[in-house]
Amino acid sequence: MPDEESDPRHTHNDAHRSGGPDAFGSPYRLLSTAVTPRPIAWISSRGPAGENLAPYSFFTVVAIDPPVVGFAPVATAADPKDTLANALETEAFVVNVVTADLVEVMNASSATLEAGDSEFDHVGIERVEATRVDAPRVADAAVGLECELYDAVEVGTSTLVLGEVVYAHAAESVLTDGRIDIDRLDTVGRLAGEWYASTDDRFEIERPP
Repeated sequence: MPDEESDPRHTHNDAHRSGGPDAFGSPYRLLSTAVTPRPIAWISSRGPAGENLAPYSFFTVVAIDPPVVGFAPVATAADPKDTLANALETEAFVVNVVTADLVEVMNASSATLEAGDSEFDHVGIERVEATRVDAPRVADAAVGLECELYDAVEVGTSTLVLGEVVYAHAAESVLTDGRIDIDRLDTVGRLAGEWYASTDDRFEIERPP
């Protein structure tokens, strides 16, 4: 293997800084800033301590057959946060999609509350009962995905929670011909720190054959 000086991939005018994940402040800082924008799963759930509503930006689509989404709270079964505890206990939760009109109240719901206090009540947002799973959902969310627990995998100090989407809700205002229209769904993405991104500046690129 060539050394760095003789390797044509490396030049003396290479302005990159290199190092392990902790060389950029912290692994969290590196990943949460580099992997952006991230969609936000506003998870509503119910458990022995009551209802819970909390946002998670470590969130993505995992599969479509079956339809599975995943989010990853920084918590484990031995030391769970309310959302993880509820998902493991009831095997149910709802992913509420965050749009621009809900971003402020979504942020407010991340406040630390006393055990048993409901974020729905704290932020003053209406909840309705889910149709297929034992959980509330955000009434004003343009899209809500009712999920049954598919699996939960501990990864270090976090847990990847996989949920199979068994029922969905979409406001008529974001539909065109019965399908969700991305031009009508003003989703919000998470950046780093206290920064977010809107999706109102969009462009289209045709995929090659």
